[in-house]
Formats: sequence, structure tokens, C-alpha cells
Amino acid sequence: MFVATKVRTRFICSECGSSQMKWMGRCPDCGEWNTLEESRVRDNAIAPGGDRADSLHAPSPLALPDIPSEPSRRITLENSELNRVLGGGIVPGAGILVGGDPGIGKSTLLIQTAADVARKVGQVLYVSAEESAYQIGERASRLGLEEGRLLILADTILEQILEQIGKVKPALVIVDSVQAIHSSASDSAAGSVSQVRDCAAHLLRQARQLNIPLFLVGHVTKEGAIAGPRVLEHMVDAVLQLEGERFHAYRLLHSVKNRFGSTNEVGVFEMTERGMAPVANPSAMFLAERLPNAAGSAIAVPLEGSRPLLVEVQALASPTAFSQPRRTGNGVDFNRLLLVTAVLSKRLGLSLSAQDIFVNVIGGLHIGEPAADLAIAAAITSSYRNVPVAAEAALIGEIGLSGELRSVSQLALRLHEAAKLGFGRAIVPRHALRRRRSQPGQAGADDNGRGGASDLPSEIEVIGARTVADALDAALLK
Repeated sequence: MFVATKVRTRFICSECGSSQMKWMGRCPDCGEWNTLEESRVRDNAIAPGGDRADSLHAPSPLALPDIPSEPSRRITLENSELNRVLGGGIVPGAGILVGGDPGIGKSTLLIQTAADVARKVGQVLYVSAEESAYQIGERASRLGLEEGRLLILADTILEQILEQIGKVKPALVIVDSVQAIHSSASDSAAGSVSQVRDCAAHLLRQARQLNIPLFLVGHVTKEGAIAGPRVLEHMVDAVLQLEGERFHAYRLLHSVKNRFGSTNEVGVFEMTERGMAPVANPSAMFLAERLPNAAGSAIAVPLEGSRPLLVEVQALASPTAFSQPRRTGNGVDFNRLLLVTAVLSKRLGLSLSAQDIFVNVIGGLHIGEPAADLAIAAAITSSYRNVPVAAEAALIGEIGLSGELRSVSQLALRLHEAAKLGFGRAIVPRHALRRRRSQPGQAGADDNGRGGASDLPSEIEVIGARTVADALDAALLK
């Protein structure tokens, strides 16, 4: 077979992955500036009737009635939190991209998953492109994993990895990481746009043809996004993001994209000496060390995906020694903190212009939704007045610039979670209760804002407040 080789220079966009013949200041496809990177690519011109050395047998087209209609049998994992995020387990032939900051626990979670699948299904191939087989073995030994059907391959050359996948035909393939793999068909360095795109495309193609699930570990940029071309996220079936503070024990696994399940699920893990342990009741874990009657502490009920969590929000208001007071937020949106502080100063008359304010969410979590505004306001006011918030009260509500409380989504779900953990009182926006009363078939609140709809838990007292001042009067101890 005659094969002619030609090397050409292309300019690849780091955002959309499009290829251009010449350099331009702005990518014509995605419109981003200064994203084109030079790459040297080797083309193999193949004579008629020939095949590439790394190609697989091309699939034959199927008539629509001949396509199997039964759903794929998912691989159910022992890790209940990972099962939740994946939508019920691993789908055969699926490509899953896992991203997260360095040291967050991606490799630990995946090698535990590999050992689980090897124990229940069959051989698993773990491709390590960044660590040696000895390092992987040491980590597995430290985690107590001694599964004989877990195969470790320390290699960075794409063609050799594809050859081993075709030879072993494992039940699961894990590649850690895709940015460290390179193909001999391209002269560009490993981690470049063209290398990442081409290597991922070949791995995904082989995995789908052999019906093998594939996990790809991806690096992240300093902003936290998956590194490499944006097209990489479009190529895979699911994108999972592992988040958390490195110096805290808890990790959150978000589903950014999932073709086989919901993207509203989140898994909660605890980093232990034995690896990533799923947390069945994260709310109880976050509140385990809480001091009930301490000033400056309030309970928020944010939603992480479709799961409500009860977390403790702590605040400290201290007289400042500088002309400009400090505003520091850990785990809360800084702009929301400034908004809540301004409303407390303007609408409640709190003299916060001479106070340094520090707000912290316990457990290393980050609350991004406005439903935690009322809890932040209560914690700041409690610390400023040195009066504790009622220990049995959970606070839910968004604060408007006029000092009013605005409704939040999934109120009943949040209240059921609070009632399950023994909270006897919840302070919510009154409009949310009145809106439920106006809906057919639902009992609403009384004129004082107490009570609620029929789908609200009966074991918790729901108090509706129109303004943040009314809510703080009900929440703070007299």
C-alpha cells in the first residue's frame, strides 16, 4: 500500500477548534480575538483501497426498524453519589469528561470507580499519561484496592493506547489525562489544541465502536473551565466537574452536561484516608459542629442541583481601624454580600459603614443562588447586635433593593429537608405562601403569614415575612 506523507501548517482556534489556513486576529467561526495557534499537522494520503494503520472497521448503516430499542444496561456503581450524578450508572459506550482543579481528587475518585467496575464486571484499563505505574500502584495500595482485574498502562502515545484497548477490550477505560497524550500523526506538542481534539476523537470513536465506556480526565484553566478546545465538551456525552476547597474535606461533583441523565444532580463526597467517601446526608454533616446559640450564625437552605442542603452561614461584624471598611466573603457571591450589606444599612438603619464584615460558609461550600440572602442578612445583623438567631429556625428568601423578600424556587423541597433534620421553624417570603394559597387545591397562609400549602411539611412552622425587617424580628431572639 502506498502512503504519501505531507506536513502542513494550520492555525487552530483554542475556543471552537476550527482550522484556518492562515493566521487572523479574529477567528471567523466563533468571533474570539487572538485565539488562533499555529500547529504543524502531518497528513497521510492513502492510495485507493488502502486503510490507515490506526483505523477501525467502519460501521454499516442500520435501518430504523433494525436499531435495538431496549435501553443500554448501565453499570451500577457502589458509589451512590456518582450513580446519582451519572443518572443511574455508567452507560456502555459513553464518553465522560471529568474536570477539576489539581489535587481536588479526580484520580482518587476514578481509581476507586475502576476497582469497583473491575470487581463487578470485568477487566478495566487505567491509562496513566502523567504518573508512573508505580505511583498508581502506591495510591491504590493506600486506598486498600487490590483488584487483580484492574490493569494499569503508563503510556502517552495514542496509537499504542488504542492498540491496547483493542487487544484487552476492557469493561471500562480511564485516560488520565487527555492533555498529556499525543499522536505521532501530528508534530504539535501534547496539550495543544489539535492534539487534544484529535486524540479525544480517536479514543471516543474506538470506545463507541467497541461499546466500552470511557472516562477522560481534563485539565482546567485558572478560571476553572476545562482546558483545550471547547469542541472537546461537545464531543463527549457527559461533563462532570469536581469542585471544593483543597483544605476542606468536602467535594461537590456537578453534572455540567449529561446526554443520559439530568444535569440538575450533584454528588457530595468527603475526602478521607480511604479515598472519596459518598456523603448520604450532607446537611447533617455540615451542621455537625454548629453552636446553636452563637451570635452571627444562621441556617440557609440552598439548592445544589435538585438537592436541598442545610448549611451554616457565619458572619462577624467588627469595628474597623481603617477609613474604608472591609467586606470579605468566603463561599458567598461578593456582589450579593455588598447588596445585602447596603440593604441592611439603608432599610434597617444599621451603621455598617464603620464595621468590617466577614462572611463564611461552613464546610468549604460555595452558595451562588440568591435564596441565601436572608440567612446572610440574619448572620450579619446577629453579629452586629450580638443577639443569636433562633437555633431551630431556617431562613429562606431573596432580598430586593427595597428591603422586600422575594420568592424562591422549590420552597416545599427546601422545607422538607429542614423538617427532616429537626428544624421547627422556617422563615420564608410571605408572597410565596400567598401564591400557593391562590393555586387550586392548596391551603395557604393566614393573615399573619403563618401556615402554608398542603404540600408543605406539617411538623415545621412556616412564617411568612414581607420585608427583611419582619423576617429578622421573627428570627432573632429577643
